[in-house]
Amino acid sequence: MSQYYLFQDTKKCIGCNTCTIQCKSNKNLPVGPKISQIITVGPKFVRGLPRATYVFMPCFHCEDPWCVAACPTGAMQKRAKDGIVFIDAKLCVGCKACISACPWGAPQWNPETGKAVKCDYCMDRVDRGLKPACVTVCTTHCLEFGTAVDEIVKVRKQRHAQAIAALDSQIA
Repeated sequence: MSQYYLFQDTKKCIGCNTCTIQCKSNKNLPVGPKISQIITVGPKFVRGLPRATYVFMPCFHCEDPWCVAACPTGAMQKRAKDGIVFIDAKLCVGCKACISACPWGAPQWNPETGKAVKCDYCMDRVDRGLKPACVTVCTTHCLEFGTAVDEIVKVRKQRHAQAIAALDSQIA
């Protein structure tokens, strides 16, 4: 697995697609490929009102990525230092083997370049100590980027604060 993770709080997401638009803009992608996208689940009725959930779907940067194994040229790679899976565009011949191999649909076809593209957590930004472009523009701050340990600590602190608040309301 990658040492980094992109987390989404689905309770905060409103499905605005700002993340997807920023991703396409940052990677200079044409109409068509969506290397990160919002999937709408629903709507379903909750207490008589229609509700939908929005799920952010980037690449999962798998521990043993099928896309890397399927690539005949070595264009699809996994960085040893942090586990980010990326495409070296200079080596990609556009065979689409990675697209066929990924069960999540992460690699996409770029018709303008005739090559595959995918989420690489904006590794150029990560290497400079910045967050991926999608995270920086999230209007509801439902996207978080960091290590698993960072996120576990954050969630524990949030749950602790919620538990204290609940106890305080019971006492009052």
